[in-house]
Amino acid sequence: METLPQTQANAVDQLPLKRIDHLEFWVGNAKQAAYFYRNILGMDWVAYSGPETGVRERASYVLQRNHVRLVFSTAIRSDHPMAEHVHRHGDGVRVIALEVDDAAKAFEVTTSRGARPVQNPTRVEDEYGHMVVASIAAYGDTLHTFVERHGYQGAFMPGFVAKDVKGPDFGIAAVDHIVANVELGQMNFWVDFYARVMGFSQLIHFDDADISTEYSALMSKVMQDGTGKIKFPINEPADGRRKSQIEEYLEFYNGPGVQHIALITPDILKTVAAMKEAGLEFLRVPATYYEQAKARVGEVKEDFAAIQELGILVDRDDEGYLLQLFTKPVEDRPTVFFEIIQRRGSRGFGKGNFKALFEAIEREQALRGNL
Repeated sequence: METLPQTQANAVDQLPLKRIDHLEFWVGNAKQAAYFYRNILGMDWVAYSGPETGVRERASYVLQRNHVRLVFSTAIRSDHPMAEHVHRHGDGVRVIALEVDDAAKAFEVTTSRGARPVQNPTRVEDEYGHMVVASIAAYGDTLHTFVERHGYQGAFMPGFVAKDVKGPDFGIAAVDHIVANVELGQMNFWVDFYARVMGFSQLIHFDDADISTEYSALMSKVMQDGTGKIKFPINEPADGRRKSQIEEYLEFYNGPGVQHIALITPDILKTVAAMKEAGLEFLRVPATYYEQAKARVGEVKEDFAAIQELGILVDRDDEGYLLQLFTKPVEDRPTVFFEIIQRRGSRGFGKGNFKALFEAIEREQALRGNL
């Protein structure tokens, strides 16, 4: 584990982040995407913006379950930048929005440290109150938007109307971490960006000795804010005999972007069973994984037979253990996917599962003809 110099750690105090406010996906058909994710992840449809609300160029659907808020937006006309983004990348995460107490200050601090400005601080208001939003560029076409809510009482934000369409509740509670894939040689650039611009520190570094198989490898560094609540692992490919999962992503996404979103749950057995029943497809490791897992991890509170039946992975570190499972890509392009995770003290990322996990990913790559 590596920490940053004190001068960088002090920068956290100048840019306090409260939480991940929302993730916005730009998609080809938001109505259908929202229906899919509402039923596959177990969320409610809580807000809408589009032609019926006076917004002529786009439509957006807001889903929420506990502290997880996802927005699915689509262009109404083909000449909108959103349509070009989808043409280039397919459906994917455009905005990682961070709630702050002062969006103008967050914008000023980050741009003064070298972040590229995208949207100057903008006040938006309606009869329910006002908000301030501002955006900076991150890796690829991804944005970080600072959201200052001021106790806004309306539906999500001005321009949206409330919806009350219930979905199933599978138990997801919050976003645990968001993983970026970047090009070979660019991981340290973005590690420096989060340290220098946003005051993050490095939590963990995995090299190609940690994350490798017979065919491919990758490297990863995990950056976190001062509270430790917001964690952004950053991956880049490493030399291997065949195409790595990172290279496959970069090829089909046409550049860097969000690879996966980890959703934390207090009961992974219940959550995964419900998601599987709803039709969400998960990666599967060989049965031989479980022959060693029980001895490697030791005693756990969950029923180990149920863990094996559902294909859930288990890992332990000095602070406790975690349970995790990864979906297959949720788009036709092999790009974005989700991780479901339950923590029992561990703050790690499942290092002991890496080899089995990435071999499972490679089997899927081979089926797609991309290994």
